[in-house]
Amino acid sequence: MNTVLQVRDLRKSFGGIVAVDGVSFDVEESEILGIIGPNGSGKSTLFNCILGQLQPSAGDVRLDGRAVTGMRPCDLNRLGVSRTFQLLQIFPHLTVRANLILAGQEHQGSMLSRLVGRPDAGLSAAAERMLGFFRLEHLADEDAGGLSYGQQKLLDVAMAFMAGPRLALLDEPAGGVNPTMLANLRERLKAINAEHGSTFVVIEHNMEFVMALCDRILVLAEGRIIAQGTPAEVRSDPKVIEAYLGRG
Repeated sequence: MNTVLQVRDLRKSFGGIVAVDGVSFDVEESEILGIIGPNGSGKSTLFNCILGQLQPSAGDVRLDGRAVTGMRPCDLNRLGVSRTFQLLQIFPHLTVRANLILAGQEHQGSMLSRLVGRPDAGLSAAAERMLGFFRLEHLADEDAGGLSYGQQKLLDVAMAFMAGPRLALLDEPAGGVNPTMLANLRERLKAINAEHGSTFVVIEHNMEFVMALCDRILVLAEGRIIAQGTPAEVRSDPKVIEAYLGRG
C-alpha cells in the first residue's frame, strides 16, 4: 500500500501559544482517517498547515514522497489535493451542475485555457457522473442557494471529489446536517472510498459519524496526538475518555 500523505513533527506557534506541537502521522492510499479532539485541540490549524493556508513553524509535509510544506493551496490543488471548509464554499447563485464544473476547473489548465476552451471545460460528463453518485441529479438545474443546508453540504463534498483528487481533506462535513441527510452523506463517503479507492481525512465533532465512517482515528489534545487506532480502540482509550469523550 502506498503512503499518500506524510506529516512529520509539524508545529505551529502563534506568539507564545503552541497550537500544533510536533504532530506526525501518515495517510495510506484508500484510507479514511478521522481526526478528533476537543475545541482548541489544534485540528483546524493542523489542516491549514498541511494545506498551505498557514505556514508551519517547523516540520515536514510530503505528498507521495514529494515535499509540499508551505506550498500554496492553488498549487496543492493542481497536485490533486482538495478540501472542504467548516463554512460552505458553494456558489449560491449558480446551479448545482455549474458548481461542480467550477470545482473541476480548479484542478486543471491555466487561466488562458479556461478563457479559450469549451464553456464547460469538457467537464459536463464528469459533473453528470458526480451528480448521480451523490444523488443530486434531481437538483442539477437548481440554484445551489435554494437547496437545504444538508443538500448544500452534500454538494460541497461532491465538489471536493469532482476531479478525482489524490487526497481530500474534509473539515466537519457533518456539522449542522440533519440525521437523515447525515446517513446519506456517510453512505456516499463510504461508497466513494469503496468504489473509487478515494483517500480522505476528516475532522469531525460528530462522534457517531466519525466512528462509523473512519478506518482509523487520531485524537488531538492541546496540539498533540494523545491516541490513535481503530474506532473501537479510540473509544475505549482512557486518555481519550478523559480529554474528549468524557466531556459533557
